Amino acid sequence: MQAETLFRPPAPPPLDRSLDLIDFLKLLRANPLETWANEHFEQLIVSGEGALGRITVISDPAAIRHVLVDNAANYRKDDLQLRVLAPGLGRGLLTADGDEWRLQRRTLAPLFSPRTVASFVPDMNAAAERLVRRWRRNRPGRVVDLSLEMTRVTLDVLERTIFTKGPARDPDALGRAITRYFEAIGPVDPLDLFGMPDWLPRIGRLKARPAIRFFEEVVGELIESRRALMAAGEPAPRDLLTLLLEAADPETGRGLSDLEVRANIVTFIGAGHETTANALSWSMYLLSKAPAVRERIESEVDDVLGRGPVRTEHLERLVYTRAVLEEAMRLYPPVPFMSRAALAEDRIGTLRIPKGSLVTIAPYVLHRHRRLWDAPDAFDPDRFLPERRAGIDRFAYLPFGAGPRVCIGQAFALQEAMIVLAHAVRVARWDVIEGHDIRPVHRITLRPDGGLPVRLVPRT
Repeated sequence: MQAETLFRPPAPPPLDRSLDLIDFLKLLRANPLETWANEHFEQLIVSGEGALGRITVISDPAAIRHVLVDNAANYRKDDLQLRVLAPGLGRGLLTADGDEWRLQRRTLAPLFSPRTVASFVPDMNAAAERLVRRWRRNRPGRVVDLSLEMTRVTLDVLERTIFTKGPARDPDALGRAITRYFEAIGPVDPLDLFGMPDWLPRIGRLKARPAIRFFEEVVGELIESRRALMAAGEPAPRDLLTLLLEAADPETGRGLSDLEVRANIVTFIGAGHETTANALSWSMYLLSKAPAVRERIESEVDDVLGRGPVRTEHLERLVYTRAVLEEAMRLYPPVPFMSRAALAEDRIGTLRIPKGSLVTIAPYVLHRHRRLWDAPDAFDPDRFLPERRAGIDRFAYLPFGAGPRVCIGQAFALQEAMIVLAHAVRVARWDVIEGHDIRPVHRITLRPDGGLPVRLVPRT
């Protein structure tokens, strides 16, 4: 497509001036996306001293490879991320570090093998079919919140793949708890930013406590009932919960403790569900604003699927469907920011990285960088078709991270998103309600602020 005809979705305009500390902290708490400046989108490495010490923001693919792969052992997750995430997610794969993380990674890797992920295709189809049945029952033109709809369908997938027999709770209650959790801990607390002691109360943590208790109760009940079932010799569902309880480190034979199982289930529910739901929401929003793209994906889905479910062999043929999702995750990466602390002094090219300083990699900035992408602010799925995708540097596109800590569930998430999106475009179109301001907001993940209300229109 011609660049001038492409849809350019909303994004906060980059700053053209530096901020004093008070203004920076205000913007950081309101929406961290608004703190990025023009220089971050124009220069591949930006480094400087500030109230938080030395911070180096890197968007150079070679430098990113150095930090995440070549010298990954020198860079750990920084304390701010751990202070924010660990109270709710525990010490699961997302927040564990060092030997504890390596043990969990080895233990959990077989759960996300290609064969295991492919075995979940029927469950993902069932959840997507339930979604479109609900849509068909609506009167034409009914207004729904796509963010809420995607939350429901991705939670449905989790219930069918992680905990087949449970939880014995209202599914929407789990979705509301997840939303409350991310809204509570999302705004950066100055006490966390400046490394104040944990015993000092944080407003966000206080607000998140009911959601955290809810997670602990739900997951505790699931583990207890599943262990009882397995102890009684009853056949247990071959879902991720059973696989977690049976998992063992291939090197030591050690299994996961109940605490580690609980932390990883909460991580899958919170982080895994949230990121996939947001990727789907943004994909559907972008399709609503790009009629030519929408018609093209509809044609592909109709031709490949007909009236049947998505089968494993269909996924390789849904090339444009995958390109739409990948382009949506470029513009609105589910996790827009990551940072690392240098354990020892290092050099990136000629730049010195002092011990203890922060190195920041921001997929939101990286994916819109003016030196790495043509028409970086435009929605153009064609850039992810095979003939053009080969020209994208592996470390210029990081929706799932890279290196040893690359997202273990990326194949699961992408498969799930393709199946849900294919079912959705086959049965309906959606138009964003006029007057609703679509605004991306960074709350750990990248979500549409205030939801995504649309009018559903059935496809004939």
